[in-house]
Amino acid sequence: MPSRQVVAKEMAKIFGILAHPDRIRMVEELRVGEKDVSTLAKILGLETPRVSQHLRLLRMHNIVIERREGRRHFYHLNNPDMAAWVLQGLTFLEQNMAGVTKSNIKAARRLWSK
Repeated sequence: MPSRQVVAKEMAKIFGILAHPDRIRMVEELRVGEKDVSTLAKILGLETPRVSQHLRLLRMHNIVIERREGRRHFYHLNNPDMAAWVLQGLTFLEQNMAGVTKSNIKAARRLWSK
């Protein structure tokens, strides 16, 4: 299989994993450092089991790494550049305005760039 096909297949896997709004938000929240499941659930306004399911998928694909401390599970990005990559996606949205207002994009960029 030509190398371009192999790379494209792997990129498609990553895009597939990130193809959920909750997981994109998790990547952005983890850009500043590790967080436990409860903290992520509270910040994102999601139920803890839902957050755990998303994190399990992200962990299975080596996007996040888990660290245990007693009964608590902490997660951080395996490669912090993933958050910058997601942030760059805002430029694409801005140019295409795919159902997103400029004020939404500006607000996301402001929050995600801290």
